[in-house]
Amino acid sequence: MALYPYTLQPVALNITEAEFHQAQYELFASASPSFGLKSIKKKEWIIIAIVVILAAVGLVFVTGYSTIIFWLMIVAVVIYLLVRTLGFKWYVKREFEKQVADQEMPDEMRQMKLGVQKHGLVMAMPSNQPEMMKSQMRGMQMRAGSTQQAVIPWTAIKSWDETDDYIFMMFEMKGQQGSQILPKRLQAQKFPIDTVRQHLQEVVAVKGLNPENLKPPA
Repeated sequence: MALYPYTLQPVALNITEAEFHQAQYELFASASPSFGLKSIKKKEWIIIAIVVILAAVGLVFVTGYSTIIFWLMIVAVVIYLLVRTLGFKWYVKREFEKQVADQEMPDEMRQMKLGVQKHGLVMAMPSNQPEMMKSQMRGMQMRAGSTQQAVIPWTAIKSWDETDDYIFMMFEMKGQQGSQILPKRLQAQKFPIDTVRQHLQEVVAVKGLNPENLKPPA
């Protein structure tokens, strides 16, 4: 296997409540049908083109009140495009907000640090917060010290996905399931995002994550 950079010390996650919800929204939106102009299928574009051409021809060769129907055809096309893009985008965001309205970011994520090693993802937190550690690191072997550390082996990863700003992963250890969000901004702090992606691809070649299963640790 090729050599990849790893962390010497865990890097502070420093994720905020707003960033936590933004990460979940990006994942939710990426799993939803696309709502941009590129999402419109070729068959739809053909129908739209036919309608626009007929309307344009009608406006050229027909005069008087009869042109109203052709103006209505153009207006209908514009309305359809707005609904198909901006309207659907609004609907997706509304559905997402309904699903996470009562969901708060786990407290332990505010002080968590993450490291990347060849054997897995290292999670570290201050040792004076055992309850937080129990909720996030249940089922893991923890190493004591000024900070408590646990490792999620790469082989424990069951699925993962990514957006422009985040990497998401779900893992299972000793019958306990968990999830982790990695902001790609950590790369500016020498956190090797490419190394993480490489290891994830080695254990789960195909990306894909069900956003309904991406829940904060219980």
